[in-house]
Amino acid sequence: MEYADGKIIAEATDGVGRITFNQPEKRNAMSIAMWDGMAAALEVFEHDAAVRCVVLTGAGDKAFVSGADISQFEKNRSDADAQREYGKKTGHGRERLANFPKPVIGEIRGFCMGGGLGIAMSCDIRIASSDSQFGIPAAKLGIAYGFDMVTALVSLVGPANANMILMTGDRFSAEEALHFGLINKVVAPEALSATVAKLTATLAVNAPLSLRANKRTVKQVGFDPDKRDMAAIDAATVACFDSADYAEGRRAFMEKRKPVFTGR
Repeated sequence: MEYADGKIIAEATDGVGRITFNQPEKRNAMSIAMWDGMAAALEVFEHDAAVRCVVLTGAGDKAFVSGADISQFEKNRSDADAQREYGKKTGHGRERLANFPKPVIGEIRGFCMGGGLGIAMSCDIRIASSDSQFGIPAAKLGIAYGFDMVTALVSLVGPANANMILMTGDRFSAEEALHFGLINKVVAPEALSATVAKLTATLAVNAPLSLRANKRTVKQVGFDPDKRDMAAIDAATVACFDSADYAEGRRAFMEKRKPVFTGR
């Protein structure tokens, strides 16, 4: 499937959905149409029971996503009012990614900057090649990032590292990003695809209801206590313990075999 005139490519194989940001000539910078395309692809994957997890990656070897498409700034982000309108136009994609119920893995190679880092931070697990670079160049563009993105940054790296990243606007290496807590693992460029494939193969055979429930609970832990949806957490927990998959998991353990989960 292709969206945004081919700048978003979506495909699913062996339980794994894959979304590729496909604008390598601009280092996969995100246009408004690409945000809409990503949202559309995620919606398809959300309702496809065969898809157990999703990988986000960039085309080529230069970038995951280098940020927003700056060529659209003069038209769409020229001042505060235009920025608010830009936020509305891209908000559906951001919301779809932030609330996607299945595991999302960021396969990161090359530049992961600005809004691209925002996309990566919305992933549940981030695997990066050793030649990747990370940063938020807000201070070098004279702009401020929204509360949601800064909250995500602080939750991953803490206030001190968040200040370093935001105030300097510098690029940081994959090893520095790992040290900060921005990413989960750094691997050699030639090992990136295989490492992600091994991870997704594991997720694709794990119990879907368990993956969803635990992802939801981890997210709720980051909220203020009075904003946590404990009823939703309880409902997801009950659904797991009442599921056929739980019974299958118990039987497989007793029979010393691998379970076959169906998501029911």
